[in-house]
Amino acid sequence: MVSLSVNRIKKWRLFEGDKVVWMILFFLCVISIIEVYSASSNMSYKTGQYWRPIVQHASYLLVGVIATVLIHKIHCRFFKLIPVIGLPISVLLLVATMFTEKVNNASRWFEVAGITFQPSELAKGVLVTTTAMILSSMRNEHGASKRAFNFILIIAGGICLLIAPENFSTAAMTFFVIILMMFVGGIPWKQLSGLIAIIVIVGGIFFSFLKFASDDTLQTIGKLPLLHRVETWAGRVNESHGLPENPVDYDISENPQVTHARIAIATCNIIGKGPGNSVARDFLPQSFSDFIYAIVIEELGLLGGTFVMFLYIVLLFRAARIAGRCERNFPAFLVMGLALMLVVQAMINMAVAVDVFPVTGQPLPLISKGGTSTMINCAYIGIILSVSRSAKKRVDNENVVVQESAEMN
Repeated sequence: MVSLSVNRIKKWRLFEGDKVVWMILFFLCVISIIEVYSASSNMSYKTGQYWRPIVQHASYLLVGVIATVLIHKIHCRFFKLIPVIGLPISVLLLVATMFTEKVNNASRWFEVAGITFQPSELAKGVLVTTTAMILSSMRNEHGASKRAFNFILIIAGGICLLIAPENFSTAAMTFFVIILMMFVGGIPWKQLSGLIAIIVIVGGIFFSFLKFASDDTLQTIGKLPLLHRVETWAGRVNESHGLPENPVDYDISENPQVTHARIAIATCNIIGKGPGNSVARDFLPQSFSDFIYAIVIEELGLLGGTFVMFLYIVLLFRAARIAGRCERNFPAFLVMGLALMLVVQAMINMAVAVDVFPVTGQPLPLISKGGTSTMINCAYIGIILSVSRSAKKRVDNENVVVQESAEMN
């Protein structure tokens, strides 16, 4: 009876799956609460609502963690339903978003019951799941078939083209992740190299145009359908990442985001100023979102910034280990795709904060303040944990069979 009760308790444990992934989620959530509370204090002071920003963010994290717990209990085979339901919904929402009210010359959000919802966040996960399903179902003895490449290119290209007019950086990042998934999934190198060559050539031409086109030309093109943000793209391409020879000549108001992020990082030390002691947060726009990594480094120092980066890198390695334990291809490709999405976005955010990459508007996953992104990223972690739970059960069952066979012999 005692043994039976213990087995039942183990069966209904709340937190299953890869323990390291759970610890990564815990650390990221704790860092998020501390740094968002600190970074949003200036906004709290101006509005007089001192607790609202952090209570709201903590609520999103709580809902996200609950979603993680619930999703990781679902068997990974049911995630094959996501493309069937998610693809048409994503397309409809992305099209509808283009007609919503523009904020900063971009239409990216719906607001439902006071909660901002960003359809591109949903579309990213749906596209990764769809790619994983195509890579796993269209295979031959050499890897993924040539048909798989065509299907992925059509679907991924269509979704990313819908995202691009309002959020080009998200579209580019998502397509880059899909290319990485195709590489991992064994798409023939001839097809993949051809695609990369086309992207490099077209990207180079587009970059050169944005770099050297006149303001009048950009204004004219910006009046065309779906190209209303071309001036914003050109501005980001032409942002200066260098410092003048004479510091007196530097205009701090010309690019306040990058400038104050530089100040935040330059004034930190090995251990930082301590949580809540940031100075740059009072001057840095989006200090609680796109540039929160600069605040992390300022307050937690180089050690804290390195630790945050280390968490994402470990997440990618754990995902690779989970994928290696999977018996089937779909969950393996799915877990790698979601991990790549989170880690690539994190690395881009960090690169922007330390001024080695143009400003993109990508938040730091599971740390930046946000509604949709926070909860959906937690859902991604839940899917990764679901796959790890299924893979672990399979490995445990195989070990039991081996042990019983050894005992019988």
